[in-house]
Amino acid sequence: MAAAGALAKHEQILVLDPPTDLKFKGIDWNSSDTSTRTIPCPSNNPCIKAMSSQVGGPFTDVVTTNLKLRNPSDRKVCFKVKTTAPRRYCVRPNSGIIDPGSSVIVSVMLQPFDYDPNEKSKHKFMVQTTYAPPNITDMEAVWKEAKPDELMDSKLRCVFEMPNENDKLNDIDASKSAPVLNTSKQDGPMPKPHSVSLNDTETRKLVEECKRLQAEIMKLTDENRHLRNIATSDFIIACSKLITWKITRAILCRM
Repeated sequence: MAAAGALAKHEQILVLDPPTDLKFKGIDWNSSDTSTRTIPCPSNNPCIKAMSSQVGGPFTDVVTTNLKLRNPSDRKVCFKVKTTAPRRYCVRPNSGIIDPGSSVIVSVMLQPFDYDPNEKSKHKFMVQTTYAPPNITDMEAVWKEAKPDELMDSKLRCVFEMPNENDKLNDIDASKSAPVLNTSKQDGPMPKPHSVSLNDTETRKLVEECKRLQAEIMKLTDENRHLRNIATSDFIIACSKLITWKITRAILCRM
């Protein structure tokens, strides 16, 4: 028991924010800020535009989240950030030294990929730390020479969040409840309450229409993939027949 206690790791000295989960929120291509993104649109038809914007998917652009590392101790602390999926993330900075009472913001950039809602993310990050020795000159040597009981670590899991349509509704409700400045200068009666309800109804209809278009796009994508598989199979069969015919013809010519 004494030996086990001697080998026990120290508790993580750094304070992590967030402490356990790195959340990556997908891009809402239907939001009002999509004008800042380049999306090909073959037509001025609103329905075609909506379908075109959905082709991108929620994670087909870089999504960045920040991890704050704070050193509350009176000693310098070396840190490095590791991940189980190094090809999927870009981390800056991924290592360094944090002075006493200071903090470092680590930017974790999720690289673009085709997101499958049925696939749960198993990606994890680990923040490994150790107290910095005096007169440090070589970071790599610090980690190589560090003893296991001198290392501290914290693990975080990655969470992929889909764009939340309720956020848009909440934003609309918030804008309606915000105070109006210079109301004394307004002419005419105030709008009736039923007009607000009408706007909510129209918003919900638009959301439902977007959902329907998304489902239609997924269906068309599946059909397109199926047609490509059929075309590939037919091409292989045709090539096989052509090769067989050429071999047969060569044999007959030699005879």
